[in-house]
Amino acid sequence: MGALGAAAKKGLGDPVLAELVMMRASQINACAFCLDMHVDIALKNGESPKRIALLNAWQEAGELFDERERAALALTEAVTVLTEGFVPDDVHEKAAEHFDEGQLAHLIGVITVINSWNRLMVSRRIAPGGPAW
Repeated sequence: MGALGAAAKKGLGDPVLAELVMMRASQINACAFCLDMHVDIALKNGESPKRIALLNAWQEAGELFDERERAALALTEAVTVLTEGFVPDDVHEKAAEHFDEGQLAHLIGVITVINSWNRLMVSRRIAPGGPAW
């Protein structure tokens, strides 16, 4: 999963956006281990503490997140929750407006990998800073 995640992040080509996506999925999945790790990485990549603090309320944060980021975060939520059993067409179409086919595939890869990591770490009850294995 590490290699898949690294390839997906590289293919997406936007390390800050990748970290936003991973933090948002980790918030939804209540994975403190992953959230802690990706907050640190996001800060090192230049993300602002304010945007990190307001990520959980990105839909209400006005212009703080641009349209491309908002499309990625909406897709993240749709893939992470899957309450309808599928990603709604309008969410996928909005993401496709902002990402070419390759970038969209990499974005979905980032979302899928972090959801897998979240499930592993939450099921093992690994606390922030704890051993991954």
